[in-house]
Parts: sequence; structure tokens; C-alpha cells
Amino acid sequence: MDLAAALRAFVRTVERGSVTAAARDLAVTQPAVTKHLRNLERHVGARLLERSARLVRPTPQGAALYETSRSALASIDSALEGVRRDMGAIEGTLRIHAPACLGARRLHGIVLEFQAAHPGVNVDLILENRSVDLVYENLDLAVKYGRPEGQDLIIRRLGLVRRVLVAAPSFLARCGPVDTLERLSQIDLVTTPAVVSPRDMLILQRAGIPLGESIEVPVRPILRTNAAEVIEQTLLGGHAAGPVQVLFAARDLAAGRLVRLLPEYEVRPSEVFLAYPSVRFMRPVVRAFTDFAVPALRATEGIT
Repeated sequence: MDLAAALRAFVRTVERGSVTAAARDLAVTQPAVTKHLRNLERHVGARLLERSARLVRPTPQGAALYETSRSALASIDSALEGVRRDMGAIEGTLRIHAPACLGARRLHGIVLEFQAAHPGVNVDLILENRSVDLVYENLDLAVKYGRPEGQDLIIRRLGLVRRVLVAAPSFLARCGPVDTLERLSQIDLVTTPAVVSPRDMLILQRAGIPLGESIEVPVRPILRTNAAEVIEQTLLGGHAAGPVQVLFAARDLAAGRLVRLLPEYEVRPSEVFLAYPSVRFMRPVVRAFTDFAVPALRATEGIT
């Protein structure tokens, strides 16, 4: 029996609660994982997992083995990568999750720069606007809006994400100028569900005063979406105005395809963090990427 492989299959099965999901994460077949688990239970002489039609969970003996094994396996991986690092190589696979806009407009470029310096690094870059469980989904790092919660996470604050109000010149030609907060309440907006409250209130503050006194403005969102491409097409097509990240709008503002509305105001910013699981030792490739990415993300236009 390959004890290390059996323990990896066991740990991943516990974390995922599923033999099928563990097999997918480990890039092996489901029967292979089942065989590893059976051999491991035979080796220790105890039942480690309880199986039902929908869930696999550890027995008390399995939970004890999991707590010890996950740290031991992480130490082994870290030690092996440390040797490679000492030989001048930063290599391995990174699984990174980030919001779609920040990921596509900034993090993607950072990843490419890092890979140019370290050709032995492979990256799974997952860009989507949802909350993720780093351990359950086998992620090394995640960029998150809002302070992450959970004792199993280590977080590094990157800064505040600025958002501004914009519209296309064609929208203003059709609807007229937007020069007061009252006028803002009367126009059509495209937005994400996270920016405008369920009561259709937009929180603004004076520009240049991060986390200053806030102003709630009733607005009229005609379209809510978490797809950056949809927001961009709606804005550029002149169908609506909207609050967007400075990073998202920078190129279109510079080219005149979009213009600022009420430049004396900004949307109340949100904090952005880099998070990684504390239950794993930080592998050299994760540490190297973190040290590379944090200053680059902090220097991003629209993050203060």
C-alpha cells in the first residue's frame, strides 16, 4: 500500500465529503480512491469513514487521523517544495479564486508576470463572483471583497476598492445631464446585487474621503447582474448609467467612451483581502506568489 497516497485520498475525502469529489480533485478514478480508503482502514484496523447515500463523514477515529494527517501531509509537501526552492526552482500548481472583474483586469496579468519569472508554475485561475470555502474547494489563495470570516483563514488586507458613477455620452445625450443626487434617483442604472441594497439604496460619500460620512440615495436599477461583460455592454450601449469599479472603467474613461457622473461623489468603497487556509503550511510557491502579488495588487489603479 502507498501510505502517502492513501492518506491524501482520505484527507481529501473528509474535506469534500465525497469520494467522487475527492477523486476529481486528485485526478484519479473513484475506484482508486475507494481502494486507498479500504486499504487505509485495513492498515489501521479501524473504521475511518461513515458513508451514506449523500455524504461521507469521518468516525471519531477518522476525525483524529484527519487532524494529524492534513498537517503532516502539508509539511511533507512544503519540505519537498522547499528543497526545490533551495535548488533555485519555484514550481507546482496554484489554485486561485478571485472576483471576475479584478481577476480579469488585474490578477490575470500578475499571474502571467509571475509565470514568466517561474516557468515551472501552473495556475488554475477561477474567476467568479461568489463566496468560496478555500479548504473544501482545494484552493490555495482567494481574493475576497469584505473581511473573510473563519478561524481557518489567514488574511492580508490589500486596500479599499473604489467605485464611481459613469455613463456613456450617448446615454447623457438621450437623458440629459446628471448633476444632482435628485437627478441620479431618476435615471436607469445597471449594477451588481452587492452594490445597491435590496431597498434600492446606493451609498455614496464625498470623493477623496475614504470611509467618510455616507449618503443614502434612492436609485432605479433596471438591471442587476454579476457579469462584468453585461455591465460593460449595457453602459457602452447607452442603455443605463451605473456604479463601477475604477479599475473596470479606467480604459473607457480615458478613451471617452464613458464619463464620470457627479465626480464630487464616489460609491462607498469595500475592503479587499487576500486569504489562504491556515490549516495548510504555506508552500514555497504559494509564499512566492503571495509576496509577488500583494504589492502589485495594492498598486492597482482604483485600490487605495
